[in-house]
Amino acid sequence: MSSPSGGYRATARTVGDREMPTRTAGTRAIPGPRTRRGHRLTPWPTAAPPAAAGPGPRPARSVVLSSVTTTAVLALAGCGVLILQLVRRQTGTTGLLVGLGLALVPLPFVLGGLAWLNQTARVPLRHIVFCLGWGAFAATTVAILANGWTSTYLTAHQGSLGEVLGADLVTPVIEESAKGAALLLLLLPLGTRIRCHGHRTGRPCASVLRRLPGPGLPVGHGRGPALPHARSRPRPRPYLRPLPYLRPYPPTPDRPRARARPRTLAAGVVLGGITACGFAFTENALYLGRAFTDDQQQRLDSIGLGESPSLRDFDSTVQTFVLRGLLSPFAHPLFTALTGLGLAITLTTGRRRLARIAAPAGLLLSMVLHGTWNAAADLGTHGFLLVYAVLMVPCFAALVCFAAWARSRTARHAARRARAPAAVR
Repeated sequence: MSSPSGGYRATARTVGDREMPTRTAGTRAIPGPRTRRGHRLTPWPTAAPPAAAGPGPRPARSVVLSSVTTTAVLALAGCGVLILQLVRRQTGTTGLLVGLGLALVPLPFVLGGLAWLNQTARVPLRHIVFCLGWGAFAATTVAILANGWTSTYLTAHQGSLGEVLGADLVTPVIEESAKGAALLLLLLPLGTRIRCHGHRTGRPCASVLRRLPGPGLPVGHGRGPALPHARSRPRPRPYLRPLPYLRPYPPTPDRPRARARPRTLAAGVVLGGITACGFAFTENALYLGRAFTDDQQQRLDSIGLGESPSLRDFDSTVQTFVLRGLLSPFAHPLFTALTGLGLAITLTTGRRRLARIAAPAGLLLSMVLHGTWNAAADLGTHGFLLVYAVLMVPCFAALVCFAAWARSRTARHAARRARAPAAVR
């Protein structure tokens, strides 16, 4: 109802322990009482809002994510320009183009296998692009610079022994650490922020930010228990919410501890494999371009000596392509997949001892396999084929069996959930 003068009439309504005014205009009442939202830290202002209010400030999470994304894109672009210049200095322009063309040949097969496994992991495209760019630009830049410095130092102090130590011991440590850094940056949260809604009412949050989270409110989780009333204490949340493919199975009465899902393990393998795929592409372009430049120089020398040119002048390029492009295109993805698998287990398992040793064990195992693979190149053709048959083929077969197991378990779990009643789901 309205007042006889047709103006406003204020009535009172009770919300909790407080009385809030309710306004009506003319004979048309505002539909329904406005209930107070439970997640707000401050009450609604008593004064009427301005007629034309501009858009409020951007949330802190959006600002942080946009700044992190911009910084990552600029850093990867700078590393891309630098690595392109470093490779061209060693191969020349023609060798760089030939190396890039030949390095593209095995790339679709490796990415196709990882895309097949990603149907189980369901890793977002932005994470795949980040890992691919990190491996192709940032990791290779760090590896080339660090390997050059360490190789020069060891050769100057140890001679021929320094070359062997640099290729078989130092290089795997540098390269696997550079590739594994992408997984750490992607999977671990960057920090915590306080969720505060005081900016909507123009009130400062300085007094609220000093408070600590109350008991029962988990720290570092994107979603917590919804409280029926306003929270008196804010809850810290990570800048990057926990990724959906890194959520373990929740504990149940028959399984009191949380455990990693096949999707989580497959995600670690996919992220590690994609990072190594980008790294292997740039490394193949470097080695193939360098081999082509050397063969081209030998061909020119043979022409100057009066010898007729032939296809045998490019034997080094053909051997490098067969070795790196046909026999071992999955070598680097296999090494870094172990790092991603160990890190995924560490972040999701409910067993404390396993969480402590899984990530270091995965990284150490990848370095050992990488060093063994590099040492096999110095054993001659027969020694290389022996290491390839005894070590690389079984490891690759185990990775394929793991991918098939993860897909079958995920499909079986999805079918079981589909058959379950809606109330159980």
